[in-house]
Amino acid sequence: MTTRRRFLRNVAWATAPLAVPASVLGRGGAVAPNSRVTLGCIGVGGMGMGNLQSFLGDERVEVVALCDVDRGHLKAALAAASLPDGAGTGDFRELIAREDLDAVMVATPDHWHALIAVAAARAGKDLYAEKPLAASVREGRRVSDVVREEKRVLQCGTWRRSSQHTRRACEWVRNGIIGDLRRIEAGVPATFAIRGDYTGMEEPEPVPEGFDYAMWSGPAPEAPYTAARCHFNFRWVTDYAPGYITDWGAHFLDVAQWGNGTDASGPVEVAADGVRKREKGIYDAPESFSIRYAYASGVELVMRSTENAEEWGTKFVGSEGWIFSENDKLAAYPESVMKAVIPENGVRLYESRNHHRNFIDCVISRGETAAPAEAAHRAASVCHLGAIAAQLGRALRFDPESELFHGDEEANALLARPMREPWNEI
Repeated sequence: MTTRRRFLRNVAWATAPLAVPASVLGRGGAVAPNSRVTLGCIGVGGMGMGNLQSFLGDERVEVVALCDVDRGHLKAALAAASLPDGAGTGDFRELIAREDLDAVMVATPDHWHALIAVAAARAGKDLYAEKPLAASVREGRRVSDVVREEKRVLQCGTWRRSSQHTRRACEWVRNGIIGDLRRIEAGVPATFAIRGDYTGMEEPEPVPEGFDYAMWSGPAPEAPYTAARCHFNFRWVTDYAPGYITDWGAHFLDVAQWGNGTDASGPVEVAADGVRKREKGIYDAPESFSIRYAYASGVELVMRSTENAEEWGTKFVGSEGWIFSENDKLAAYPESVMKAVIPENGVRLYESRNHHRNFIDCVISRGETAAPAEAAHRAASVCHLGAIAAQLGRALRFDPESELFHGDEEANALLARPMREPWNEI
């Protein structure tokens, strides 16, 4: 079994530092205010490339190392960052073992999130971690706990917390502008956005040169290679993720949690109806569903799939009106809500205007980010609870304090995902 200490010791030689990390110039693990933050990026295709480009645009950041199991992704990212081939690796352990890094960005498929986050935090790195924070409730709890224990800074990629529309909507809700909050509605797409011409049951095929499929699979169940399951489309395969329940749900239920004031808690009941999956093919995650959550306060949250793009987002319904928010959309009823002024002694929520820059701000200041570990864990957990209810097809009662289902061993067994050796230690 590969333990954390063993793999860090084995790769301690990794490479000689290419830059002096800002952390060595500060005190108590802090980054010196006028220093550059050295960053390594793990997973640089898709969203990972977008994150990389955002950090490259921050004058306080020096990207010094990249990691990806796909050489094509790695080559493109090295070029974008103007780095030599030697700054790239296909093994995340080599990257996080480097002593010249202050922080890492993680944008791998979901089933890798927690393992890499915990290893990086234990290695003394701050984290920009893509959503969902982890692939299960128990993995998320582990990440949040380790980040706290190691006194690391973590920013989850739930970037709507850095949206002015989202913050304003949640502040209006928290200050009672729409009266007593009664219901939250979250709409997500109803049809998988599959990239590529992949239909039906895809046959196994040879692994392409330059792609480390064994490392890509990691702790997930063993399965024959087919291009249809990898990269962007992993999210439609339950071995890796439960479809839009976490893919978009991680964003919209995070907003719901923020507006509901439950960043440190969660629902007490969950049930799923209308769950439909594809009849054949490897894309076996729920594609249509309606998931209802109940909070101890009496607030009801409903996440449902819909083909109507106008409903994709988060809507708060109160006793005296409603507010809808998503990206650049902000709508409310009655219209007077849009002109509401928060009282001087009212609730003011965390303000961030740029999610990536906010992370670097906090790496330097050691302050809390816009989307910290515990809030990110709780938001992702709401998604995972919904996926469990959809899988079991029955209503479940949940204790957000113990993070266990009441007297339900079958449901509790699904709070964690099995992990294959040697990746089963976290």
